[in-house]
Amino acid sequence: MRLLLLALFVFLNMGSYSSARKFPTIKKLQQDSVVHKNNENVILNVKKATAPIKIDGLINEADWEKAEKANNFRLVLPVDSGLAKSQSEVVMTYDNKAFYLGITFFDTIPGKRIMESFRRDFIFGNNDNFLAFFDTFLDQTNGFSFGASVSGAKWDGTQSNGGAVNLNWDCKWDSKTTQYPDRWVTEMRIPFRSVRFKSGTDKWYVNFSRLDLKTNEKSAWAPVPRQFATASLAYTGVLKWEEPLPKSKMMFSVIPYIFGSAATNFEAGTNTTYRKDFGFDAKLGITTSMNLDLTYNPDFSQAEVDQQVTNLDRFELFFPEKRQFFLENSDLFSNYGFSSITPFFSRRIGLDAPVLAGTRLSGKLGNNWRLGILDMQTEKTTEQLSRNFMVVSLQRQLFSRSNIGMILINKEYMNEPLKQNFNRIAGIDYNLASSNNAWSGKLFYHRSFSPENPGKQYAQGASLTYNTRRIHASMAQASVGQNYIAETGYVRRTGYNLLNPEFSLLWIPNKKVVSHGIVAEADYFFDSGYNQMDHEMMLMYKFEFSNRTILDAGIKDFYIRLDKDFDPTHISQTVLKQGTEYSTNIGFIDFISDTRTMLNYSATVAKGGFYSGNISLVEGKITYRYQPFVNMSVNFSYNDINLPAPFNRARFWLFGPKLDLTLSDKIFFSSFVQYNEQIDNMNINLRFQWRYKPVSDFFIVYTDNYYTGTWNSRNRALVVKLSYWFN
Repeated sequence: MRLLLLALFVFLNMGSYSSARKFPTIKKLQQDSVVHKNNENVILNVKKATAPIKIDGLINEADWEKAEKANNFRLVLPVDSGLAKSQSEVVMTYDNKAFYLGITFFDTIPGKRIMESFRRDFIFGNNDNFLAFFDTFLDQTNGFSFGASVSGAKWDGTQSNGGAVNLNWDCKWDSKTTQYPDRWVTEMRIPFRSVRFKSGTDKWYVNFSRLDLKTNEKSAWAPVPRQFATASLAYTGVLKWEEPLPKSKMMFSVIPYIFGSAATNFEAGTNTTYRKDFGFDAKLGITTSMNLDLTYNPDFSQAEVDQQVTNLDRFELFFPEKRQFFLENSDLFSNYGFSSITPFFSRRIGLDAPVLAGTRLSGKLGNNWRLGILDMQTEKTTEQLSRNFMVVSLQRQLFSRSNIGMILINKEYMNEPLKQNFNRIAGIDYNLASSNNAWSGKLFYHRSFSPENPGKQYAQGASLTYNTRRIHASMAQASVGQNYIAETGYVRRTGYNLLNPEFSLLWIPNKKVVSHGIVAEADYFFDSGYNQMDHEMMLMYKFEFSNRTILDAGIKDFYIRLDKDFDPTHISQTVLKQGTEYSTNIGFIDFISDTRTMLNYSATVAKGGFYSGNISLVEGKITYRYQPFVNMSVNFSYNDINLPAPFNRARFWLFGPKLDLTLSDKIFFSSFVQYNEQIDNMNINLRFQWRYKPVSDFFIVYTDNYYTGTWNSRNRALVVKLSYWFN
């Protein structure tokens, strides 16, 4: 299998990639002036502004009148043929400090436009919205995304891996949205210093996307096949600046903060502790494409709490990174290996001990190289020694959109008396991405260095995926040695070999049923002698309807041979013994209602075997919105686990009611209550945010935890934080 995957990699890179779908010529650009061939004839020429542009949502300045229009948006969903029903127009201009967008979206269906709230980084599918995707280095791999919903809520994020958008990144920019009976209009001003680009260039790649929920159409200026997101940088058009972009001056910004807190730990029986402190984040733009980030005594108390889940797994759960400092160019550090075998996971830093200081250098070196260096120091606590985390990543682009990267990771315990005081990883990854995005894949080898665990300190994997409108096919393979240790990474298990085939086939009738088809997936785990350890196979049939509802049903088949004693309920004093084997299957049904309605919901129902017994579960989410001010939702989960004696029957409820109140684009309040019977805890998190200046905030955060049975308080804390962005 490894040799087959390697041979396919070599073939795909030596030969020409599959040709992209041909679209009608819109404008002709001179030969060889662009690298990619998918939308090279889709061009927007941008003239330099002759007078100031006022961001008022009117688009009435003279420079807008003479600007070239990006229009004739083409359908992406529900089908990718023809023009969108509702017309869209985008115009652009720029000066020496910023670039500007004027967006006009016309309606063809009367009635309320669909909006969720004023909250930044809105959920894409729940809002009429505009998104722009800028590939500023012409590598069709990394970029920046900016957008606005019809309520005026902002969207901004960094793009990596050919188009994936990380919305936890924020920067300074301005926008204004105005609504009219027949259209809605947005103006944007984005400073050049807020993005990274090659100084002196006269060309970027770009695409503009519109989601019009009343017509149930997603469209794009540069055509994109329906199987890909409009964020795909392989299908951008060309943005031609009238004059080369100005050389940006060195950028420097600093975000100091002060905070105070009061905390009481009732479980430990301690008195209330009070704390006041300060810190700062700083950003230095060494060049227009290279950033130096510094942090001292960072505080992450305002980060959103993780959504809890009922844990029935044998392995550690994964929760995404939400802390701002780790996010820009985060793919340089986190995109190694697979999601379940990654050598660096930034949440390992600073969650069990405060971060004292850190620095990160990241960005472009020339046209084809990217560099990332991260160094963080944590403080010593009563439970943890002081530790230093050092990560170096170097990446080079190959062919049109592929790249090769190398990473070195060192976690070192400071003043550690024991002999082994470090954990180190070295790795190399090759990432395949064909010019038309049809083929993608990965090949990697990582090795850990831990003197007390010699031998079998490797992690290796390969994957290859093929995507068309109707067919998705992929094969992944991985091997992880028993002694592979990645203390700064996320590795769910060690000592196994994995095969993971996936296949789906869709039919697209373009009627009341937009698409339907079969989906099959499997995970096969083997030990070092290729004796089967576990497998999970899934066969499902899926329907997507024109009213945006989704229905699927299927069956999962499990085989498990336990490699250690395990309690499936996570609450019992009884365990299933190491070496015991279990073969079970579960039937399931998933349903997602039309998210355009004010009241909508999703639910999963499943029933079947579970280890030596059986399980019934219901989980889902109910949402109601009073747009754009109030969003109320409830996550819920009920698990009924019935295992034979000596286990007791286990029934777990998990409720997560959440209120999101957005009074404007500056005032936000959220309350999130999570009642979790499995861990005997009810968590209350209240968060008030006032964005009194761009990316400058005042936060009040209250957290309380209770036992679910006695309702005795476990601990509570109140934090007040003020930050300001100087630049």
